[in-house]
Amino acid sequence: MTQKNTTPKNKSPLDGKRLLLIIGGGIAAYKCLDLIRRLKEKGMTVRVILTRSGAEFVTPLSISGLSGEKVYTDLFSLTDEVEMGHIRLSREADLVLVAPATADMMAKMAAGLADNLATTALLATDKPVMIAPSMNSRMWEHAATRRNLQQLKEDGVHIIPPASGELACGEEGTGRLAEVDDMIGAIEFFFKPSQIPAGPLAKTLAGILADKHILITAGPTYEAIDPVRYMANRSSGKQGYAIARALADLGAKVTLVSGPTNLAAPAGLQTIPVESAAEMLAACQNALPADVAICVAAVADWRVSNCAGQKIKKQDGALPALQLTENPDILKILSADK
Repeated sequence: MTQKNTTPKNKSPLDGKRLLLIIGGGIAAYKCLDLIRRLKEKGMTVRVILTRSGAEFVTPLSISGLSGEKVYTDLFSLTDEVEMGHIRLSREADLVLVAPATADMMAKMAAGLADNLATTALLATDKPVMIAPSMNSRMWEHAATRRNLQQLKEDGVHIIPPASGELACGEEGTGRLAEVDDMIGAIEFFFKPSQIPAGPLAKTLAGILADKHILITAGPTYEAIDPVRYMANRSSGKQGYAIARALADLGAKVTLVSGPTNLAAPAGLQTIPVESAAEMLAACQNALPADVAICVAAVADWRVSNCAGQKIKKQDGALPALQLTENPDILKILSADK
């Protein structure tokens, strides 16, 4: 007699999970208050390390009131360190999230510094780490930040990409902290159980896919008009990410080439972030040879051939003329290389 599954269908994958949230400095720290509240509603336990710079924007009292947990702020609190606070906090969580992750915090993480409670906990943890960067667009695009971002990706840190739009400084560009919905979506996707049912079919598929290299494209591509604006197809990337995760669960070696999304990179496979169609094609070709290619990315059909080097200014009655050229057919090119 088989036992019925009594788990409610609408039960959140976050129910019973434990999050260590490290709140960095920056005006976007206020979003973490709503994040804590909504994660608690989904059954998640949220403990918080509030950095000194983060405490300039949100208070321990407001955080504690929403989380129902003690807020940790000082590495050298005698009471906390008698309990080895930085070790205990980092080990008891199922996931560590840094939000907002400032350029300074990312640099410290990439270098392995441990000069406060937050960075010490990050260095001591043996659990998955996720960051949600937030900073001025020029800081985000700076070569040092890009190097640090690449190092963090190589270290296995999951990235929730920043959003584009008007920044706190009044400028426009990429660097806004991801919206609360997007951060929750990334956390839920991370904890969502595999959809592959156990049984003979799964074992057969696992046998077939073992040691097979599968290349998958997902998400949209961004084709720059100028340093601020771009053309894109709408795509969440969820389909490609779900396929990648399912195949990785079955034992395949998966390379996921992804355009910009708000999804955290799935565990257990290689994720290569790109922006344009040209970058996606180059990444796919560099990932070859592959046994199977699954192309579900929403690749833009055209790109701007006369991309401006600086933001195009509005002029009374004058519209900018954009010259479009056709993007490469990634699927067709990969098929020719099989």
